[in-house]
Amino acid sequence: DSVRQFVDAFRRAEMPLDVLVCNAAIYRPTARTPTFTADGHEMSVGVNHLCHFLLARLLMEDLQKSDYPSRRMVIVGSITGNSNTLAGNMPPKASLGDLRGLAGGLSGASGSAMINGDESFDGAKAYKDSKVCNMLTMQEFHRRYHEETDITFSSLYPGCIATTGLFREHIPLFRTLFPPFQKFITKGFVSEAESGKRLAQVVAEPSLTKSGVYWSWNKDSASFENQLSQEASDPEKARKVWELSEKLVGLA
Repeated sequence: DSVRQFVDAFRRAEMPLDVLVCNAAIYRPTARTPTFTADGHEMSVGVNHLCHFLLARLLMEDLQKSDYPSRRMVIVGSITGNSNTLAGNMPPKASLGDLRGLAGGLSGASGSAMINGDESFDGAKAYKDSKVCNMLTMQEFHRRYHEETDITFSSLYPGCIATTGLFREHIPLFRTLFPPFQKFITKGFVSEAESGKRLAQVVAEPSLTKSGVYWSWNKDSASFENQLSQEASDPEKARKVWELSEKLVGLA
């Protein structure tokens, strides 16, 4: 309801929509019991994936009406959902399985609150699974709409931004130690300002107009087309996630 209300309010404002960035996320890494949205879906997937899916589907009409010469839709992904990376192989690993939990609505009451149908809930895995859904959704948008609309659809991992509110539900010791660990041990720390610049590049840089791409940055802050894991680039799984998500948000 809140997504549909936002779309209605946006349209009443009669503003053009040139670029849509889907970046909202919650992360409950220590949760062992699920919480649910007002619609009854597990919260991490409900917020991170289903609400973005609905928002993007509804606003496609507005993006198509824009006369902006470089219209784009950007869905922020994560290295943690990409199992072909070191970070993506840290347990618990993302795995959507046969999507039986998603097919059941992630309600917990009548089935599993996990996408792959696991009986036990893991908040960290739920987040990672939702990011796989984000990256699959971006690719399915590209396959369904890019040729027809010339809109650029892309995803990105802007780097490890260790100081944002995303980690607010982690244990205090982690919140204290994680930023210096990323700065001095892994050397993977990215400031909020730098990550903002990277997102802005995907939004507006003329050289980043290729559609269907998952963007990353090297240690010199140079962008490059990164490879997605086998699961995060599976076209059949992307189609199934799309069709199941349509049903869950009332578009089918």
